[in-house]
Amino acid sequence: MGAFVAQFPYPAARRSDVVEDLFGFPVSDPYRWLEDGDDACVQDWAAAQDRLFHTCRTGWHDKQSWASLMDQVSSFGVVEPPMARGSVMFLAEQLRGDEQRRLLVVDAEGNRRVLVDPVEIDPSGHTGLYTWWPSREGERVAVQMEVAEQPGSDIMVLDVRTGETVDGPLPRARNTSLAWLPGGDAFYYVSRVPDEELTPDDMRLHRRVRLHRIGSPWQADMVVFGGDDAPDRYYGLTVSADGSYLAITATVGPASHNDVYVAELVDPEAPHFVKIVDGSTTHARVLPRFLADGDLLLVTDYEAPCGRICMAHRCDTDPASWHTLVAEDPQAPLDECVVLDDPALPQPLLLVARTRHGTSVLTLHTLANGRLVTELPLPGAGVVSSVRADIPHGRRAWFSYCDATTPPTIYRYDPAGGKTERETGATTAGHTPEIRSRSVRYQAGDGTEITLFLFTPAEEDQGPRPTLLYGYGSFGMPMRPWFFPMAAAWVGAGGTYAVACVRGGGEEGQHWHDAGRGPHKHRAVSDFNDAATWLIKTGRTTRDQLAIYGQSAGGLLVTAAATQRPDLYAAVIAEAPLCDMVRYEHFGLGCTWTDEFGTASQPEQLQWLLSYSPYHNVAPGTPYPAFLFTGAVTDLQTGEAHVTKMCAALQSATTSDRPVLMRREPDTAHAGFPASKERALAADILAFAGNYTGLSPEKTTGRIRETAAEAH
Repeated sequence: MGAFVAQFPYPAARRSDVVEDLFGFPVSDPYRWLEDGDDACVQDWAAAQDRLFHTCRTGWHDKQSWASLMDQVSSFGVVEPPMARGSVMFLAEQLRGDEQRRLLVVDAEGNRRVLVDPVEIDPSGHTGLYTWWPSREGERVAVQMEVAEQPGSDIMVLDVRTGETVDGPLPRARNTSLAWLPGGDAFYYVSRVPDEELTPDDMRLHRRVRLHRIGSPWQADMVVFGGDDAPDRYYGLTVSADGSYLAITATVGPASHNDVYVAELVDPEAPHFVKIVDGSTTHARVLPRFLADGDLLLVTDYEAPCGRICMAHRCDTDPASWHTLVAEDPQAPLDECVVLDDPALPQPLLLVARTRHGTSVLTLHTLANGRLVTELPLPGAGVVSSVRADIPHGRRAWFSYCDATTPPTIYRYDPAGGKTERETGATTAGHTPEIRSRSVRYQAGDGTEITLFLFTPAEEDQGPRPTLLYGYGSFGMPMRPWFFPMAAAWVGAGGTYAVACVRGGGEEGQHWHDAGRGPHKHRAVSDFNDAATWLIKTGRTTRDQLAIYGQSAGGLLVTAAATQRPDLYAAVIAEAPLCDMVRYEHFGLGCTWTDEFGTASQPEQLQWLLSYSPYHNVAPGTPYPAFLFTGAVTDLQTGEAHVTKMCAALQSATTSDRPVLMRREPDTAHAGFPASKERALAADILAFAGNYTGLSPEKTTGRIRETAAEAH
């Protein structure tokens, strides 16, 4: 039996005397032994933590009500636009009760049929449809499945007409990019070098771009790009419509800048590449796509932190010669664009999506000179995403739209008639509560204005409410006021759901990301604590009613925030977080994230990391909030040691009567559980947060049930 804190008998966790000398600085690591998940002592300790969690969960009396509420507001159906190739469209659909989404094919007459159903492959529901790449003619499709946290992710090639497998598996293609050549007989793809060529503990990417011809063994696939000098590169692939050119983007991990290489495909097996963009010089993101004449359209933040669209010659290596088509709007970061260049259209067009203060704007421009043609009306003040067009030549465009109360809905835009029409979308099982969504601005400690999205019940009252505050703040990922089932459930129960757009994200463009990464990562944490302080000072909530929640790098954000200001929060939920920032490079894909966080192998950067690393800032004798750490038993992305080490450190340190718990999930991934497990996790998170902030869904759940019954 371990140490007792109030009523919680925490499993004993031995504190070792491990102290590492890093550049003359002693770094204590008392729970390093928990990094060995195969050790019997670690497994016994984790099993005891599982028992503690299940015991504590029995005291959350509203858990079943939260589960029922989540079931009512969870969406199902189609959430992404189709991929249109030739005369067919490819569409993913997940119906109510489905554990995984299925891949459908829709013919020219609108007839649907299932091409891939993961549950037929694996009835347990743990095999999911990860991604798919139809050939340009729509006759074949390369499909990648993902099995829980197994790193295989093989590529299979299917005949679209018969559904039969015609090629594969192509191994070691996890998180790949793939680009078909015209005719559907070959494609370029990215795969890791064979394990036998690497040392057993080498977690670096070691990727190569290969050419695969349908029917050939994967062992014969020629490496056309990549080498030992770039072990941490991610590659993105684009082939021109006529198959004459290949462009490759090369990024070190998820860095904020990339190189671009272009080759003419005289011999597809031996392309000669010209480096047209040097990311170390431009310090910018440059995403290329080929136009009909072989020249390039470039979406970039070079000399435009909020993004602009340029045209360039495919061999031009001087950014000064890029011609701006659509200029930067400093108030509206550029999200994405598609080219509509079907010969049947009067002129080639460019459809551009931006976000201004959390609300999307869609504009149509001429491709020749970027002139604004019109702004497309949208269903509301919501968010547009996943803008797509026919390939190889765009005749129509599709996009997904959602807002606080509207699940993702798919719209089709036809430039010939100038009409935007709803085509399909997702829906919820029951009544979606009325939600008021708005954005406010609060001031960070250094005077910077930061956006905070607030989701509140429609009936407005000024009293403080139980509040769940969410954040991410890394990798330039922007937060938007999307449709959040968890937010709908929380607000439906009478609470406030808030999303803080802290620095380190991409809400205000690349400069916003730069202001919260590397040596400035501490700003993301202080911005988040400033959001909490604002919510309390303005009377919207109280310290005893405030819970915070983050996933992955957002888990780092909330855990760091709570270790710095434990007095601000009643509860903290960290899903698959990073916590040990001195050793994060040793776990999962952490070694590829040094551009975002820094590296402990350099003295100055070690100090950045230690300044906010949650694990190293746990202070014994502190009354910490309630903590719930959740994650997969095996997490190939962040590594599971972050959760175990942080949980042990907090359990040893806290003096409060609120628990520090660990919820582990077997047979799942870093993200993308089977649907039933996703809902169960959400229900546990809401029950935990509600238990420690005083929010109960009992009355709300009954009201929603009555509304749903009346509707039927």
